[in-house]
Amino acid sequence: MTSPASRASRPVLPAQVSPPEFAASDLLPGAIKGVDVVALPVLPSDDGSVLLGPGAAELADELGLDLVGIAEVHGLTGKSAEVAAVPVPDGTPANPALRLVLLVGVGAARPVDLRRAGAAMAKAARDRAAVVTSIAAVAEDTSPDDPIALEAFVAGTMLGSFVFHWRSTGPERQPVRRVVLAGAGTDRSALERAVALGGAGWRARLLATVPSNLKNPAWLATQAEEIAAAAGLDVRIWDEDALDRDGFNGILAVGAASATPPRLIRLDYTPGGVTARAARKLPVVVLVGKGITFDSGGLSIKPAASMGSMKRDMTGGAVVLATMAALADVDCPVRVIGLVAAAENAISGRALRPGDVIRHHGGRTTEVGNTDAEGRLVLADALAYATAELDPAAVVDIATLTGAVKVALGQQVGGLFASDDALAAALDTAGARAGEPVWRLPLYRGYEDKLASKVADAANDPGGPGAITAALFLQPFVGDVPWAHLDIASVGDVEKEWHEWTAGPSGFGSRLLLSWLGSADPLAGIGDQPV
Repeated sequence: MTSPASRASRPVLPAQVSPPEFAASDLLPGAIKGVDVVALPVLPSDDGSVLLGPGAAELADELGLDLVGIAEVHGLTGKSAEVAAVPVPDGTPANPALRLVLLVGVGAARPVDLRRAGAAMAKAARDRAAVVTSIAAVAEDTSPDDPIALEAFVAGTMLGSFVFHWRSTGPERQPVRRVVLAGAGTDRSALERAVALGGAGWRARLLATVPSNLKNPAWLATQAEEIAAAAGLDVRIWDEDALDRDGFNGILAVGAASATPPRLIRLDYTPGGVTARAARKLPVVVLVGKGITFDSGGLSIKPAASMGSMKRDMTGGAVVLATMAALADVDCPVRVIGLVAAAENAISGRALRPGDVIRHHGGRTTEVGNTDAEGRLVLADALAYATAELDPAAVVDIATLTGAVKVALGQQVGGLFASDDALAAALDTAGARAGEPVWRLPLYRGYEDKLASKVADAANDPGGPGAITAALFLQPFVGDVPWAHLDIASVGDVEKEWHEWTAGPSGFGSRLLLSWLGSADPLAGIGDQPV
């Protein structure tokens, strides 16, 4: 039984801030009452001057200000994410509450420009009650059938507002509480979808940022149960006894040294309005997330400088949870099963050792050469289970897996491996749309001999090229099922503020997966060609 003293010492996460709420109006910005900030788009013109977007002329007349001249005095060129703040202490006759006008560059008003403009606006409007803006109205490709510009602006605004705190005095800054999209003729369902995409990014980032003295496998499983209850998902959790009974020895081995035992989390989504009989005929996509809640490296211990960010080594799991929570909001038309293999890679007398051999779910064996290559060991169990038990039409795993992918791609692009060209193309397109870009790397079979072990089916420390050999290690666990592996270790951390990316764990991947799974036919062409 847990003692009162130990219960009292458990950390308690302080209440966190929420992302901004969104609304839409057909009115121009200056006509909307009760907002204390108006944000106007600034566009470059062909002659080197700037132009202001919808509602600017009317608001300038009410204020008696030359807003174009003010923009030029501030040196604005219309480049995306430039911002100038214009105080208006007396408001306007139409809106006495107005206190600040923001002039925000939108560049060519492409989705990437609007995403960055939204983030810049959000940062300039922190601690404010409400901002009304016509920025989203300037996009030339705005369409009710494909609201990519709206999604970009909303996601940028939400994620540029992200705050996490554990201060006794509360957060240092608050996101603007409400954002009104003016003059855009915004479709309500399109706005709700955009908010769902941005909210998934927020949730993934939040989960990845929670410190590991609270975030252990059991805590992550509790978050999954809460998500399931809120989103109408089925949920199943394997504890350590169930993992042992069902042969998930990779997950057990990685988590053996921790005081907090491992978990396997399963969430099931079925499209709304589908009968149980019809649901059985729908194709299944399985998402698998690495959920290492802290990674010390185990006995192959990491250097201290490399350990500080390891609370985010469960980003893949966070992304799967956030994606599952929002599938209904993007009208995903297929069944989706999310698996999160959760463990803490710690050090104790029970720790996994170099030289140990693991028999994974399904029977394949691995010789452990490096206990810090633990992510592939837990993913292997989940992938084997997905392939053998769930009859998937496609499997996608996502993980902060290798430092090698960061060497190859830097910190702004995730790594993509795929056994199916159509699946690779779908994920690449979705990533570009969502602002979470990936680059396809080869599953080059010439390196398979590096995986050889003298005693087991494979070794977990094949050496370089590390991102490719890690993917090759995983591939046998999915057999001939169309499969993609997203190695997001390159983009798992953000070193400094950069548009919608706030410093710290990134939560990269949920908007990509939702953009794919929320498309009309996410499995189009997948599995049609030989693997």
